[in-house]
Amino acid sequence: MDKRLTRSDYVFSLIFVFLLVCVAGAFFFGVQIGSSRAETKYEALLAQKEEASKIPGAYDQQLLVSFYHTIYAPYREFSNRWFDKLKELELQADSVDASAVMKDLAKLADEKYAELANAATPESSPLLGEAHQNLMKGLKLFADTSKKFQSKANAMHPGVVATEIDKDAFFQEAKKFVLLGQQQYYASIVKWNETVEQQVKGAALLGKNAYTLADWSQMGLNVKNTVVASMLLNEKRFMPLYPQDMTVRIDEMIANGQVKKLNLNDIQSIVDMLGDTNAARKGDFIQRKDKWYAGETMPQLPFFYENK
Repeated sequence: MDKRLTRSDYVFSLIFVFLLVCVAGAFFFGVQIGSSRAETKYEALLAQKEEASKIPGAYDQQLLVSFYHTIYAPYREFSNRWFDKLKELELQADSVDASAVMKDLAKLADEKYAELANAATPESSPLLGEAHQNLMKGLKLFADTSKKFQSKANAMHPGVVATEIDKDAFFQEAKKFVLLGQQQYYASIVKWNETVEQQVKGAALLGKNAYTLADWSQMGLNVKNTVVASMLLNEKRFMPLYPQDMTVRIDEMIANGQVKKLNLNDIQSIVDMLGDTNAARKGDFIQRKDKWYAGETMPQLPFFYENK
């Protein structure tokens, strides 16, 4: 026998639905407020960083040089050893102790991490401070990766160790952090450039999602290097070269018509081609800079003048 709903049942149902609507509304209102507050806080932090970058001396040449010697160069010493040792594993597989190689790399990563931990960057230079922290994080993860493979490297053929490492989650995160630190250092060089020149060519283009050949033609060297560093970061292209080594090869390919012949229509596609084919290498900038960048403004940093 069917029981008909009473008026009180209807009232109770309506109240229940109304309460559900109120709860849902309160939830989404709370999310909106939280999101708005987070966005406001983030904008405030960005504003603080922008103001800090305008402080006289925040990115002067002395700070860039100090950062290079105390933070970036020790990181590069590790990364150079990393590439050299993995190349040994690949080319001298029959005569190399893979476990010993990974032990050596883990030890060096720990040493360089400790060296960076004892260094300091001024609060007035937030980009350098973040670069410092990210390079440290990357070195810590390189150490973790090396230690993990130290225990199992001898169980696999030395020639495939690098391939297996590339699949490792720790290694992928390590690449991300060191490439981010590198990009922030090169962005700091642009900040320095803005203190010594009234107008830095192409600085307003930084932060775009994609760059055309026309964009590239409007950039000075320091801006180009920062764009390349950003592209290496976005694709996690961890390579032995410096960003300026890639920059000079891009300029060379555009000038000699190779880009047109290969139907490469944007800067990302050129970086991809150079990276995939190993057509840009460490030392390219030093060999070619007098031809291409004789009139450019560069800070007195060793990687612009010495092939290390």
